[in-house]
Amino acid sequence: MSILSLIIKREYKARVRNKSFLIMTFLSPLILVGMVFLITYLTQLNSDTKRVIAIVDESGLFEAEFNNTDQTTYINLSEQGLETAKELSEKEEYDGLIYIPLNSEDLSSRVTFYGKENPSPGLVESIEKKIENKLTNQVFVDKGIDPKTIDNIKKDINLTIENYSGEQSSKMSNWIKAAFGGAAGYLLMMFIIIYGNMVMRSVIEEKTNRIIEVIISSVKPFQLMLGKILGTTLAGITQFTIWIILGGVLMIVLQIVFDIDPSTTSGAVNSEAQAIASDPDKLTEIFTEISRLPLLQLAVGFLVYFIGGYFLYSSIYAAIGAAVDNETDTQQFMLPIIMPLMLAIYVGFFAVIDNPHGTVATVFSIIPLTSPIVMLMRIPFEVPVWQLALSVTLLIASFIFTVWFGSKIYRVGILMYGKKPTYKELFKWLKY
Repeated sequence: MSILSLIIKREYKARVRNKSFLIMTFLSPLILVGMVFLITYLTQLNSDTKRVIAIVDESGLFEAEFNNTDQTTYINLSEQGLETAKELSEKEEYDGLIYIPLNSEDLSSRVTFYGKENPSPGLVESIEKKIENKLTNQVFVDKGIDPKTIDNIKKDINLTIENYSGEQSSKMSNWIKAAFGGAAGYLLMMFIIIYGNMVMRSVIEEKTNRIIEVIISSVKPFQLMLGKILGTTLAGITQFTIWIILGGVLMIVLQIVFDIDPSTTSGAVNSEAQAIASDPDKLTEIFTEISRLPLLQLAVGFLVYFIGGYFLYSSIYAAIGAAVDNETDTQQFMLPIIMPLMLAIYVGFFAVIDNPHGTVATVFSIIPLTSPIVMLMRIPFEVPVWQLALSVTLLIASFIFTVWFGSKIYRVGILMYGKKPTYKELFKWLKY
């Protein structure tokens, strides 16, 4: 068996047999799923809260507009007057008081909500919408126009989207593509950060324990660094696989036992989900758009950029681990790693979704430090082949260069103790 395979096997076993690794592997899905169901439960509990709101309508126009619902009860205190109603609302601890003055031209700017605390944005929007609709209909009536006539003559337009070859798509096409691409890019970023740090801590641990001095006597620094990266990668893939399986099983079990649907975390989301679920055309449209995605290209692209991006950043993490004596000293070197990743996420979620073939999205999908994330987000939007080829070529070249660059620092740094290196000293090590 080759030396590299021995290092990979040793590193993999060291990772998966570590107590913290085992604990987090089986505990993390339980914590994550538990948090999802806890948030869902608290959200549902919050949405079931009953509100009592008093109304003083001096205009007499809006009494019929505020109808009681399951969550909100309206109490008409118009005959009490404003001051008396305010005292009564405060005494009875109502959730608020809506005051509508006598009708005038500037009524819309004089409606007031009194309460102990600021009302929720949803409640404010609901109150404003009721009053706006009534005032608008009243204007139509004053001008001799039947509001129902206005409603009847309104036309709904559904824009048909079609390319020049005749293939049709829908309005939600871009959102589905953005969701697939964004999930892939975000997952890759989290993998790089979590397991890149694992590589770095492994190097620091062996360096601190002086085990590295024994290992390096029979192994080349490049082989040791590459073996650590590959071994940690396999351990990470193992952990991710277990997380997905356990997380899925726990979601199903908890959903059945506690009868809580984690997909509905708010009333708005719930109503929207129900509207889609009850509309066969919408469901058909969603599945049609998913089937049109370049799923094979997305899967292959994820694999290529996952390997290239992770190796690229892991070699930097390994070099940093070799250059320092403890994790505290790594902070000065973390900014050059975190900044490109964060920049890639922001570019992906803002530039790619808005214009996937624009200059910004195209450039950042080719630059090696950001391409693993940005290009993954662009792939669902059918990226030209030459851009994919250029991006992958530059990523592989950068990975080879970074491994060489990192191994230079690694070779010197693993035997350096007692001093925190500067960037200037790191560049000197490259000449050795």
